[in-house]
Amino acid sequence: MSFGKMNTFIDLLRTEQVTDPEGFRTEREVILASVRAYREGRHGSERWANRAAFTDDTDLFRFRAIPGLPITTDIVIACPSGRFGITSVEDVKGRGMYVEVLAKEVKPSGKSNR
Repeated sequence: MSFGKMNTFIDLLRTEQVTDPEGFRTEREVILASVRAYREGRHGSERWANRAAFTDDTDLFRFRAIPGLPITTDIVIACPSGRFGITSVEDVKGRGMYVEVLAKEVKPSGKSNR
């Protein structure tokens, strides 16, 4: 993966439960890492045609592996075009250099498309 293709800046976020001094629990998002990534939207390519029957993912992200940070499905990707929930994670070619993530766009509930 060339550095020039990684032109999307993304944040890897995790939601945490925080208890305030009065004992009430609230959720907050913690940024685990901010990295450059290659993003490919779902379109009519042969690769996406093969995945179409098995998945409802909307985007593919590929970025460099971050030492000490395991990428799991409880992490959310935030980029300028929206938020994406991770559905699968794969080590590209098994070398531990790049991570390929299939993600589904997260749309807020109650928001109309008008």
